[in-house]
Amino acid sequence: MADTAFATLAPLEPLMDKCVHCGFCLPACPSYLLLGRETDSPRGRIYAMRAGVEGRVGMTPSVVEHFDTCLGCMACETACPSGVRYAPLIEQTRAAVETGFDRGAGERWFRRLLFSTLPYPSRLRLLAWPMALVAPFRRRPWFQRLLPSRLRPLLALAPDVPAAGLAPDVPEHTEPAGERRATVGLVTGCVQRAFFGEVNHATTRVLAAEGCRVESPGSQGCCGALALHAGQAEQARAFARDLITTFERLDVDYIAVNAAGCGSALKEYGHLLRDDPAFASRADAFARKVRDISELLVQLGPPRAVRHPIAAKVAYHDACHLSHAQGVRTQPRALLAGIPGLTVVPTGESDVCCGSAGIFNLTQPDMAAELGRRKAGNLSAAAPDLVVTSNPGCILQIQSAAREQGLPFRVLHLVELLDASIAGRPAL
Repeated sequence: MADTAFATLAPLEPLMDKCVHCGFCLPACPSYLLLGRETDSPRGRIYAMRAGVEGRVGMTPSVVEHFDTCLGCMACETACPSGVRYAPLIEQTRAAVETGFDRGAGERWFRRLLFSTLPYPSRLRLLAWPMALVAPFRRRPWFQRLLPSRLRPLLALAPDVPAAGLAPDVPEHTEPAGERRATVGLVTGCVQRAFFGEVNHATTRVLAAEGCRVESPGSQGCCGALALHAGQAEQARAFARDLITTFERLDVDYIAVNAAGCGSALKEYGHLLRDDPAFASRADAFARKVRDISELLVQLGPPRAVRHPIAAKVAYHDACHLSHAQGVRTQPRALLAGIPGLTVVPTGESDVCCGSAGIFNLTQPDMAAELGRRKAGNLSAAAPDLVVTSNPGCILQIQSAAREQGLPFRVLHLVELLDASIAGRPAL
């Protein structure tokens, strides 16, 4: 008899059956690279899922620990020759963990704090001012020691608040430059909206320069990505329904997203709401319109806006939920290749996660920090002037690791570099 929590995984047994335990996923898996344990690899976790469904193991702390060490980066899906769809397996397993396992009061409190704060831009904005007050010393060891251990990574990773304050929201309506090529709805995100508002402004400017009318409803909320990837399935569905309803009021050709983790979740809406009769078909229609900003700009065709030269060496970091989960790899590089004067340099272990992985760098800070140092070291070895990526979590993680090691490169979102090139502004 299966453990009650594991029993919810029984419908996913056909996905488990596709795993032939060949081991191709092992060298691609960040947690296996760090820990070297079969139980902390994708095939080991799938074995544990099946053992749970068959009643051979229960939802014990030692079993849950192996699911918690998974970053959900989906590098295993890229490496798998059998086409195993690991994403629904780990997401459903995490949902089973969150409903069927008692993490203890301290961990429950910490996760409740994260999920009552991170998905809400207005609450994040409120945190900006206290963070600005402690900015001069918040990363110093003596100050870190004053904090509860679970809060130290959160404060150390948090972005710096610019002296001019946080950027305001983008306009709800932005007209295209010249003849309109498309009408695009822009998902502004949560952390992106609160702390990386300039990325949204850059996205709007680039889309407008390329002939797109941009609709960015101020009433939009979280897409549910953090909740979905951490097993908070009901919260993710609630966010998804609200976002779909918001964008259904607009007549848009595409829905653009500039955060890789968000884009991955948005494209899963059809699966996430498949059992909701009121939203299943609407979720499918929404998901079909979703494009990462790099996908959309390439899909629009030859650039309309002139790119001005930027003389710089750039290392491009593939955000896992863009390259592995969405399969978007060539489009960002094509956009970089279109900037005159730019040199894109290869880096070691380019397919390995930086350690951000949603809330992983907050719930598993030691593993995340080790991966961050490893990523920053590989990037630094290429001696870039700039590191470019496509996800706010990656930006924070790489910035933190670079700061710790005293590395000189600056980290930008891809669309910020494009915006600088179109405007003729320096990017360094």
